[in-house]
Amino acid sequence: MKNTYFTPGPAELYPSFARHLQTAMDEQIGSISHRSQRFRDIYKFTDEQLRTLLTIPATHGIFFTGSASEVWERVVFNCVEHESFHLVNGSFSQKFHDYAQSLHKYAHVFEKPFGEGFDATDIEVPEYAELVCLTHNETSSGVQMRPADMHKLKRKYPKKLFVVDMVSSAPYPNLDFSLIDSAFFSVQKAFGMPAGLGVWIANQACLAKAERLQKYESITTGAHHTLPTLWKHYQTFETPATPNVLYIYLLGKIAEDLNRIGIDTVRKQTEEKARMLYKFLDDSSRYKPFVEAERHRSQTVVVATTKNPADTIASAKQAGMIIGSGYGSFKDSQVRIANFPAVSIDQVQLLINELKK
Repeated sequence: MKNTYFTPGPAELYPSFARHLQTAMDEQIGSISHRSQRFRDIYKFTDEQLRTLLTIPATHGIFFTGSASEVWERVVFNCVEHESFHLVNGSFSQKFHDYAQSLHKYAHVFEKPFGEGFDATDIEVPEYAELVCLTHNETSSGVQMRPADMHKLKRKYPKKLFVVDMVSSAPYPNLDFSLIDSAFFSVQKAFGMPAGLGVWIANQACLAKAERLQKYESITTGAHHTLPTLWKHYQTFETPATPNVLYIYLLGKIAEDLNRIGIDTVRKQTEEKARMLYKFLDDSSRYKPFVEAERHRSQTVVVATTKNPADTIASAKQAGMIIGSGYGSFKDSQVRIANFPAVSIDQVQLLINELKK
């Protein structure tokens, strides 16, 4: 029996993934040179599809890395001289903060407990923080920060650079890239691909900061994939080093499929499935939404508290439905259910029916 994966990453593969993979194999995409015109055409196509899908303006470049975790390091190296500021309410926003500290930056932090979210009115950005690090969707706790609050913060602090981790939510969040300087994601979650590719979006303000930092002998912007080097090669749709050509191709094809559906429809479907899941949790005597404030509940990773998560996971698995365990210390009290575009409304309903048993 074929399983349906409701895990928060790696997740269910997008329905067209196998077809696109077969085409790539037939065309030997995995063997072409990253200095060839064929690769430049692939990069350009994927760039165009992502720009359409996420409404990315020409002021921003789109770059490829080995993972989204790599971007935590890249963006701190290239955009922070001394101080960064981090909103932390889960394990992954905490890791972003940890990366900045490990790179010897003064990493300010405003922290809330697991399950609680941030509103713009809560936040005062430290005066000398150069980079404001936001996590749209905290994968570990199922909390989302509303883009409207991110935009309000940027308007309040227009001279600071703003970066958004949207690893477990892109392409769902409707970010205004005239206000958001940088964002990043990986492909093994909402884009329905296996792990192995990160996508970093950054504007010319980030580039200018990196170019300035490179002039200081006492500061390093890194030795690999510096933003100026990425941007230089991006002008001709190339990369500094050999990239994951196969996955760049596949990402472009899946982004094209999502564009055919339309991002408004993708977002509406995501919200409809999330409503179904949260209504079930609200009505259930065995499950409870972990995030109490509805405005902070994730639309893409639904976290539920239950007494016997191992039994729930095992029962769902017998029915061919794989759901995620709670993260870290919450493993014995929670389950996590991914709500990505690869999973249909009918499949979500089947999961709900199984959980009701």
